[in-house]
Amino acid sequence: MNLKAARQRQKALRDANRRAKRPDRDDVARVALFWLIRRAIEKGQQMELEKFQNKIVSMLTDQGFDERECEVVFDDLVAKYRMGGSPFRRKIHLIYPDGPDKEV
Repeated sequence: MNLKAARQRQKALRDANRRAKRPDRDDVARVALFWLIRRAIEKGQQMELEKFQNKIVSMLTDQGFDERECEVVFDDLVAKYRMGGSPFRRKIHLIYPDGPDKEV
């Protein structure tokens, strides 16, 4: 398969998934990470959260990421999630597939 055909195939797949309102791996991972961190915060499980952070940072550094930068990003996420509320923007294109001016 040539590059152009592969790109067209991927675009068709993304478009079909959007129409089906199907989340991708990153959508699921983002929500799961938020839930896990918020749950640890709410239950006062600071030690468990630190163990989790250590494991995630270790796995990222194994991939080649800078350890300190991984720590900073994780700490920033925890601080953001500690504030409460949902950190996610609504997916307007999923809620209003025909545009925000049209009803579902």
